[in-house]
Amino acid sequence: MTRAEADTLIPEIQAIAHEHWGIEGEPIPLAGENLNVRIGEVVVKIAREPQVDPDLEEAFASALAAVGIAVPVSRMSLEGVRVIETPLGQARVQELLPGTSWQEAGDTPALLEAIGTLIARAHEATADFEHVHMHRTHAWDLAQAGQHRGHVHLVSDRTVRQAAHRALHLHAALDCAGCPTGMLHGDVNDENVLVDGEVITGLLDMGDALHGPLVCDLAIAVAYALQHAGTDLALAANLVQAYDAIRPLSETEQQCLPVLVAARLATSAVMAARQRAVGDCALQSTDAALTSLMAIAPREAERILCAGCRVHRGPGVDVDALRKRREQLLGGALSLSYGDAPLHIVAGRGQFLWGSDGLAYLDLVNNVCHVGHANERVTRAIERQARRLNTNTRYLHATVLDLAQRLVATMPEGLDVCTFVNSGSEANELALRMCRAASGANDVLVIDGAYHGCSGNCIAMSPYKFNGPGGGGCPDWVHVVPAPDTYRGEFQGEDAPQACGLEVGRVIGEAARAGRSIAGFFAESLLSCGGQVPLPAGYLEAAARHVRKAGGLYVADEVQVGFGRVGDAMWGFELHDVVPDIVVLGKPMGNGHPIGAVVTSPAVAEAFADTGMEFFSTFGGNPVSCAAALSVLETIEDEGLQARAGELGAHFKAGLNSLKERHALIGDVRGSGLFLGAELVRDHQTLEPAVEEAAAIVQAMRQHGVLLSTDGPLNNVIKIKPPLVLTRADIDMTLDLLDDVLSNYT
Repeated sequence: MTRAEADTLIPEIQAIAHEHWGIEGEPIPLAGENLNVRIGEVVVKIAREPQVDPDLEEAFASALAAVGIAVPVSRMSLEGVRVIETPLGQARVQELLPGTSWQEAGDTPALLEAIGTLIARAHEATADFEHVHMHRTHAWDLAQAGQHRGHVHLVSDRTVRQAAHRALHLHAALDCAGCPTGMLHGDVNDENVLVDGEVITGLLDMGDALHGPLVCDLAIAVAYALQHAGTDLALAANLVQAYDAIRPLSETEQQCLPVLVAARLATSAVMAARQRAVGDCALQSTDAALTSLMAIAPREAERILCAGCRVHRGPGVDVDALRKRREQLLGGALSLSYGDAPLHIVAGRGQFLWGSDGLAYLDLVNNVCHVGHANERVTRAIERQARRLNTNTRYLHATVLDLAQRLVATMPEGLDVCTFVNSGSEANELALRMCRAASGANDVLVIDGAYHGCSGNCIAMSPYKFNGPGGGGCPDWVHVVPAPDTYRGEFQGEDAPQACGLEVGRVIGEAARAGRSIAGFFAESLLSCGGQVPLPAGYLEAAARHVRKAGGLYVADEVQVGFGRVGDAMWGFELHDVVPDIVVLGKPMGNGHPIGAVVTSPAVAEAFADTGMEFFSTFGGNPVSCAAALSVLETIEDEGLQARAGELGAHFKAGLNSLKERHALIGDVRGSGLFLGAELVRDHQTLEPAVEEAAAIVQAMRQHGVLLSTDGPLNNVIKIKPPLVLTRADIDMTLDLLDDVLSNYT
């Protein structure tokens, strides 16, 4: 409600006070989201908000009053009750408490200590508090601050908007499960705390009281302190230290505290923006405090705020020293993302990765932790099986059979036999051996730009590697067909699939004329390192037809895109009207636990067995890895993650296309489900690749807490392949931030 609207209701409020309490006098409107009017030495409160629960508020106030904390006492009405139902809402009259607001008084170490002590005493006083409605929530519930992520776009100032995104993003990644809970005041702000000098004279407004993590009350008070002129984290630490002296904060609470402070400031900024959108500017601005706090890494903010706590974490990690140690011990061939300022990742949860600096990053590139980092179901399955048994396939165990049965149930009829290995690379190596055994031929076809793994033969049949830095060129047993890229490739338009298919036939013909024979055609169902390129309709059918006519097998490499990522199907090849002879699985199969598989027909499996050479992988098919993979399949099914990938992918893709309309740097948006790419070009006619711009955008998004990467033959494609537990709010935040970053190139 706007202040102007409140002023128009003054006569009605006067009438309510007179009729039910016999009170008369000149009304003075007071601050608050509800109607608060002072008449003489009382305050008439009329609740307009849906979360108001007078019975809960009165009970909570009584618990505080019982230990000597000064709180407003509701006066009995002429009808003998404390709360009256009126046309304006639920009305109460409370005695006016002495003192001035904390906001007017300003901050001193002693006053902040008094406030910290007040909060701790309130928590002690209500440790055993029970009420039927205590487990409620509302718009200002700090534990649920993520509910405001969808409105951050209303914040007009770009810097403040980006800070609000980051703060609420950090909150979304936060895990407060280990924090002690209890009854919260819920709004220990600088208007609700009354003071006389450096003495607390009262605590007002129980309207936001609820049950939740106790550290939330502390965070709210710190958030308001930081809005005062001259108050920084070091001064606000007096409040935290005084609280800790009565109820020591755990390490988990200390980790959560700066993120919760930022989330409260961001909530206020977003709520103020929402009010401005409807013509109300009642909320005070938190912009300066928010942007200042978000310029400090949470780990550093925690160090300052909690310096005086009795239990405190030690100093942070020296990332430069860690990088030098890595270089000495692991060698220089290993790549390191963000090499100039590498991330030291110490934890993961869901779609988020946490750095040692306390910052959380939205992971949009990790298609290994398919059902979320540290997925509880998967980790429990691994632990249970590891405690029971971990051996190999030379002994009977049911887990590997259960996994094989679940896998073949997702495949087309005829793909009935599974062989398990440790990775997608090993799976492609095994598929190559199977192709040679079943066909009697030696050579393979691959698509230009493809990557099939890090082993010797996989590198040899990966143009992404053998044509790249340090590569030795194409071996004589590998034949490369053009990438069916209808945006940048040689063939475009309606005839592109047929033309690209004919190219497969042409390359096979050239190989035959040179005396070579084709054992197999290895094709990623969507090209990953080739630039996140979806294969045009009809291409795989035509290519497989040519290969089979030449006596070879079609191998679907699902290492990057399988397990429901494409949304409309469990496997990428199912987007096409063709059934592979062999399917190769890896990466997401164990959600980070090493496991891969080859699924094929009984005929191919028999031909491989007929070579007479035993196949054995020491760890392939071990019970622990199989338990992990089984839990991944169960999670995908039980949580509907394939459908989720389709729905969220469509939303993400639509958002990227909307950005394309506003930013000329985006030349093409493509992909399926949560396997997406945006190719950046400097010119839509010449398709000059925007390589430097793509790299700069990835770096800028990292600064905003979003991890992306570039790929493609020209390294100008921003690729997106996140864990399937991504949320719509994550996508909207990413699109909003990308819009800001791309605006620098308009």
